[in-house]
Amino acid sequence: MRTYLVLLRRELGSYFVSFIGYLVIALAIGEMGLCFFSLVQSLLNVPSPLPLSELFFATPLFWLIFLTTAPVITMRLFALEKDSGTFETLMTAPVTELQVVMAKFSAALLFYMIMWAPFIGCAFLVRHFVNDPSVVDLTTMTGTFIGLFLLGCLFISFGCLASSVTKNQIVAAMISFAFGVSLFVISLFADQFSSIGGLVTLAFQRIAVTDHLQEFARGIVDTRQVVFYLSATGLLLFLTHRVLESRRWK
Repeated sequence: MRTYLVLLRRELGSYFVSFIGYLVIALAIGEMGLCFFSLVQSLLNVPSPLPLSELFFATPLFWLIFLTTAPVITMRLFALEKDSGTFETLMTAPVTELQVVMAKFSAALLFYMIMWAPFIGCAFLVRHFVNDPSVVDLTTMTGTFIGLFLLGCLFISFGCLASSVTKNQIVAAMISFAFGVSLFVISLFADQFSSIGGLVTLAFQRIAVTDHLQEFARGIVDTRQVVFYLSATGLLLFLTHRVLESRRWK
């Protein structure tokens, strides 16, 4: 555990001593501000029965933030160390591949959640200006952050896998971005496959991330979705671990 915590502090600290970490947070906050500004304007003119979190997830700016930040956060995890030559030094230290994978994944996930922290402040500012407590409540905010955390686990774990198979950060980011866009596009067309029935419909329902986020934003936490995201995350981290182990045999 001590080795894991040391690695975690090293990886998390690297985000806050580099320009890219602050740039990601600044861009995310700026886009959140623009999104919430547009929501305030729309709520002042046309009241909505939907919770603020659900309205936020339905905006293009949210998906722009979500799909672009995860690849940028994860692209450097393994690729940068391979390119700079520090990866071999790290792997010859008294650490295991599992500790390295989990430390890098945890650091990226923590940074990802820190990036979304201003969402709380924006939500309560909107609640103040629209003068309606029902717009933001504890249940929907809790469900929202559970959804952000679970989707973050999935996208961050795939980013770890993408970064582990290449030493080019741009290639790693593009692979991760393509994965996110593919899931998003599949989710948009999931409803059109509902008439097929059987395993096809069930598969599309399980990977429809847009529908899942809408449910989380309403405060609905389905255990089937929780199991799906945690299982997929575990599988992707296992594959990342196997990629690192395979280097020992080269």
